Amino acid sequence: MAKSPKKIGDAAPPEIPPAGEIEAIVRGQHNDPFSVLGLQKTASGFVARCFIPGAEAVSAHSIGGAALGDLQCLDPAGFFCGRVSAEAFQPLRYRATRGDVEWTVTDPYSFGPVLGPMDDYYVREGSHLRLFDKMGAHPLKHQGVDGFHFAVWAPNARRVSVVGDFNEWDGRRHVMRLRRDTGIWEIFAPDVRPGAAYKFEIIGKNGELLPLKADPYARRAELRPKNASVTTAELEQTWEDAAHRKHWATIDQRRQPISVYEVHAGSWQRRDDGSMLSWDEMAARLIPYCVDMGFTHIEFMPITEHPYDPSWGYQTTGLYAPTARFGEPEGFARFVNGCHKVGLGVILDWVPAHFPTDAHGLRWFDGTALYEHEDPRQGFHPDWNTAIYNFGRLEVVSYLVNNALYWAEKFHLDGLRVDAVASMLYLDYSRKEGEWVPNEYGGRENLEAVRFLQQMNKAVYGTHPGIMTIAEESTSWPKVSQPVHEGGLGFGFKWNMGFMHDTLSYFARDPVHRKFHHQELTFGLLYAFSENFVLPISHDEVVHGKGSMIAKMPGDDWQKFANLRCYYGFMWGHPGKKLLFMGQEFAQWSEWSEERSLDWNLLQYSLHEGMRRLVRDLNFTYRSKPALHARDCEGEGFEWLIADDHDNSVIAWLRKSPGEKTIAVICNLTPVYHEGYVVPLPATGRWREILNTDAEIYGGSGKGNGGRVEAGPGDGGRAYAILTLPPLAVIMLEQEN
Repeated sequence: MAKSPKKIGDAAPPEIPPAGEIEAIVRGQHNDPFSVLGLQKTASGFVARCFIPGAEAVSAHSIGGAALGDLQCLDPAGFFCGRVSAEAFQPLRYRATRGDVEWTVTDPYSFGPVLGPMDDYYVREGSHLRLFDKMGAHPLKHQGVDGFHFAVWAPNARRVSVVGDFNEWDGRRHVMRLRRDTGIWEIFAPDVRPGAAYKFEIIGKNGELLPLKADPYARRAELRPKNASVTTAELEQTWEDAAHRKHWATIDQRRQPISVYEVHAGSWQRRDDGSMLSWDEMAARLIPYCVDMGFTHIEFMPITEHPYDPSWGYQTTGLYAPTARFGEPEGFARFVNGCHKVGLGVILDWVPAHFPTDAHGLRWFDGTALYEHEDPRQGFHPDWNTAIYNFGRLEVVSYLVNNALYWAEKFHLDGLRVDAVASMLYLDYSRKEGEWVPNEYGGRENLEAVRFLQQMNKAVYGTHPGIMTIAEESTSWPKVSQPVHEGGLGFGFKWNMGFMHDTLSYFARDPVHRKFHHQELTFGLLYAFSENFVLPISHDEVVHGKGSMIAKMPGDDWQKFANLRCYYGFMWGHPGKKLLFMGQEFAQWSEWSEERSLDWNLLQYSLHEGMRRLVRDLNFTYRSKPALHARDCEGEGFEWLIADDHDNSVIAWLRKSPGEKTIAVICNLTPVYHEGYVVPLPATGRWREILNTDAEIYGGSGKGNGGRVEAGPGDGGRAYAILTLPPLAVIMLEQEN
């Protein structure tokens, strides 16, 4: 029978807390249960208090099994209390019974905190660079007991509990301890095992119960449509990539060949039944394919956890969790290790610009605008109906910076391609007059976002010298890929969106009109070396009605293929690193869809197989010829030969590198076949034709120069060669002697 905790006129024994405290525990409204439950010291010795719903009798024991005393029931909901024969603070385990049912409960309130004062100090300072080892859920042996430590930032909450499979999703059982200096709530939950689903139950400052929240630092999540976080062991991977990482950490990346294959992991290939490949299945297919094709890096569109497939991963709710669509996190680590063993780098598309407003996500996390700006003029993204991170909060910046470091450290990533940087840099991005808040100087630059990007790049490059960060930035913001100490944003590279826009505009035109738009090809060289550029033909160019690359090209099928081969030859000969989206290498006809595999059956047709062979040969030519890659980002590696032959739509240039053989790139951008076309060259002698996009093996007409040309002396001491220019084609010549 339950004993009344206090009668009028009686003084309650010291082990019995006030009735209001018991009621708050039972109702799950106590904001500091550690002051009531567990082992408590009184003037007359130690008492144990616990809340075990459904129990009729409870006895307390040490972790070693020694009996410490029976507890009496003070509330039939399951509140028990009693004196115990303990001589010091220690973890407790209770034996509970109901009828003939018996079970044990290890008391989470009998354990001390895990986080310490130095964690608090670095968190407050915003300089904690190991938050991914402290926040979220981590397996731990604490005071001799195995379990999981949970920690979450919710400074304005009245109460936070961790709920999950292990406590029947009952928010009264694991109410967390608030570290008041930081607003972080923590608890060690004994006996929790890997694989348990969990979320945080949060009561806001006004007493309102919020929707259950997934863990912002969760390292694993349930498969959609479920959205709980999942406890997981610390990542274990036997890394075999020391040589790969040493190479990238000791060279100048700007002077290395970088050719990136952009991949959507869910739709590159699928199983016969249409389901997605696992990481191990993908490794068996994608890694050999990329090695054979000559790409140096795979860049994945976001693989962090996200609820909605058509968002392609750009609306992520779990920045620290590789999506469950392809298996467990260890599978992704094995994939990266497999890439590194054969010299392939792995780049992750990373989204720190915004986050979706799903109820289980970051929005209104503790009942207040915590991760986002409260003012919708700063915190709401009109293009994507998403929330914008508050880059002015130290904790938010720490969350994001730590995430970048997490992927670099735990998964050995080679790079981060940062999405939508322009939307972060400008306060008036996609906003009309009056819909945005100026910065402290009255300008439209988001100074807090600038500081965040600089801080992120400094932290990433400072701790992982082999990594590269790449900005998708579509404006003329200065010094995106310049070091922070020189006033730059600190990125290693920047996507050249102007190149993509201008060249696609040009190649989509009927060749008869191209002479009037010659500057669309030549203009890019005015700024080609102002940043360290990547030339991106990305997924954005083959969706939303834009058509596939081959479908953009004018003319009949033969001309379409010749145009696209010519475009790729132009791009690989142009200064800048290369990026091609999957399917473009074999000229897929249909627009890309995330719902299905690429149209691999097209490779049975010679024109598509020819395109694939061309991209392969372009990659290996680019990689093996330092003149084509070693000065991609420096003006000394480029020299015009022919820039103004508008009427014939012919352009030509040199690619150079100190001590290496010079390469001439000549582009004939109309279907007109030229014999006897004079091209100036820097030296007399024999020049070898190392690539011709019109070769029969690629599906072309086979026109060319027989593999070699002879350059003779011309007027003014300049050498020249008389060439055959195949129709709609690019040829590359290398000086032989």
